[in-house]
Amino acid sequence: MATSNGALKVERGVSLRAYNTFGLPATAHTLVRVTSDADVRRLLDHPTLGRAPKLVLGAGSNLILSRDPEAVVVRVEVMGRRLVEARDDVFIVEAGAGETWHDIVAWTLDQGWPGLENLALIPGTVGAAPVQNIGAYGLELKDRFESLDAVDLVTGRSVTLDSATCRFGYRDSVFKQSGFGGLAGKSVITRLRLRLPRPWQPVLGYLDLERKIAETGNASPDARTIFEWVCAIRRAKLPDPRDVGNVGSFFKNPVVTAEQCRDIIARDPHIVHYALADGRFKLAAGWLIDACGWKGKSMGRAGVYDKQALVLVNRGGASGAEVLMLARAIQESVYGRFGIRLEPEPVVV
Repeated sequence: MATSNGALKVERGVSLRAYNTFGLPATAHTLVRVTSDADVRRLLDHPTLGRAPKLVLGAGSNLILSRDPEAVVVRVEVMGRRLVEARDDVFIVEAGAGETWHDIVAWTLDQGWPGLENLALIPGTVGAAPVQNIGAYGLELKDRFESLDAVDLVTGRSVTLDSATCRFGYRDSVFKQSGFGGLAGKSVITRLRLRLPRPWQPVLGYLDLERKIAETGNASPDARTIFEWVCAIRRAKLPDPRDVGNVGSFFKNPVVTAEQCRDIIARDPHIVHYALADGRFKLAAGWLIDACGWKGKSMGRAGVYDKQALVLVNRGGASGAEVLMLARAIQESVYGRFGIRLEPEPVVV
């Protein structure tokens, strides 16, 4: 049932199964759709909903619903895309937070503004990209970030945040942090501006892309080719959420000291690892999970994808509790063998 308060669209008793890519069952007692900063302020001015807790929702591609949320669900549907500025050294592009991320990647490429091709086919909306500091194939959102607009959920003020204020980290940002200065649950991102460098330079240092270069003999791929390679790699490894419920990579790749890495290599020489600029090493969480025998296994109606152990999937009718039970079992297994605690990527509600 939908009602309105002025221009504010309020819906009651809304199933969230279609609003989370894992396809988990949950019901929002109240869902509000916002298409502008003004809509967010209308929500905050609402006599009963204004002070209620809020759960900001885009495509639900980084969300595990373990129960019906108690908060008012704020569905962000701010649309729009435009070129803000074209300089000799950079294109500045803006997109509404409700736009689909992959559509923006494809659109910028079609317009002749390359630079996002390594981030193709990452599920979710534009507004979720900075929250998670999405990344893939050697590139992170922060590498292409200019600024974003958000509305403060307490004051209703619109603010513009730069990269330093967003405190980007590995699959992290100020929007996931609840400590001092953290903005978790405190703001709604409405627009994102991206910085696409000129002249364009390819990002090719990732193993899967190096394999594509070796397979094709193309050592100087253009942006369109890299885009197609990334799409092909992701489709071969990852299930389409429209067919099989999932949130992509379920666990972060753990980062360890050089000493820890040497110790693990001494026991497991084949472990996949990457050197970082600060002297530490990133380990492939999918390899660790696979080494513990989890690939293709299930617990209840939740399982581990048979082509990529880093992806947990909905086998059909899974509940959030079943997904979390499987995730905890995997964490215990990896810790027992390697002494490493895997940290989940998605937010659990």
